[in-house]
Amino acid sequence: MDDSTLRTHLEEFGLSEKEVDTYFACLERGEAKTSTIAEDSGVSQRYVYNIVENLADRGLVRVHDHVVPTKIEARPPEDAIASLVDRLETIESGLAERYNAQETETATFELIKSRQTAIKRIRTTLAEAEEEAFIALPADVIPEVEPALADARDRGVMVLLLAGNVDGASTDGVQTRYAGMASVVREWERDIPFAVTVDAEAGIVGEAALITARHGDEQAVALTQQQIVGSVFGSFFANYWPRGTEVYTDERDALPRTYRLHRPAVLQTVLHDAAGDTVVATVEGTDLDTGDPVTTTGAVVDVRQGLVEPFSNSFIVENSFVIETDEGELSVGGHGAFVEDVQADEVTLELA
Repeated sequence: MDDSTLRTHLEEFGLSEKEVDTYFACLERGEAKTSTIAEDSGVSQRYVYNIVENLADRGLVRVHDHVVPTKIEARPPEDAIASLVDRLETIESGLAERYNAQETETATFELIKSRQTAIKRIRTTLAEAEEEAFIALPADVIPEVEPALADARDRGVMVLLLAGNVDGASTDGVQTRYAGMASVVREWERDIPFAVTVDAEAGIVGEAALITARHGDEQAVALTQQQIVGSVFGSFFANYWPRGTEVYTDERDALPRTYRLHRPAVLQTVLHDAAGDTVVATVEGTDLDTGDPVTTTGAVVDVRQGLVEPFSNSFIVENSFVIETDEGELSVGGHGAFVEDVQADEVTLELA
């Protein structure tokens, strides 16, 4: 079987192009250091560590990290295939159960009619956040979800908090009031609908009166469809976030750190730049002109964002940065990017 056909079959089993390159290098070497595998495969050594872990999870290689330097050993093909067959048989059993039950999960909305359920859902939604959370709430309701916000920040989640219906004189003591519960806080004196979105995957949105003492027949909707959650975030970020007044910004993250979502990485480039730091970004993503996977590294030379003041974006939802690479400047956006050069799937920031 030629390499092209073999590569196609491996990709049909879910291996990415870079994973196939790395696996081929492992097979040809039998056992080798990660630096050797990186050189043979043309994949950066930092990325090789992630790839070989995925290959090990699939039963294709063994990672000997008890020795220095770490070595990667390709498992005999017959053992690797046996492992894949076992996994397929397990999957077949699970699929058969779902097929025979003739049940399809289609619900992406859940109607919420009580204040107690809405508050509980806000807390549980925040508890699921891994990278970012956006939350817009009436100011007098925030204390009821403060522990969930604090837990999210303790996990390293970027929390953007918009407090509505705020007394204009309440800016006194904001450092104490918001410390430990948010990354950036803006306040607005107007009533606004409430909303929570986490990791662009789940959220809840509804009328503010549902979670205040004025509750009557108002309702909220819990969302689990990515496209709709993204639309909720975009709507609130465009229409309400800029209207508020920025009153609190948390300390910048310690670097190096890897971000799966792009907005937290953008926020950190701004905060570190304001502190006089030079930030270098390593981006794993997709070239938006060619559709090819790309890995590139460069110093951040420009940021366009509307997360923290001073805003520098040219349109409301633009949150991106520009890096200087050996090939020139590249603009980097997140999921759904359409004007940038690269859509990032993962960003690692470090200090120069």
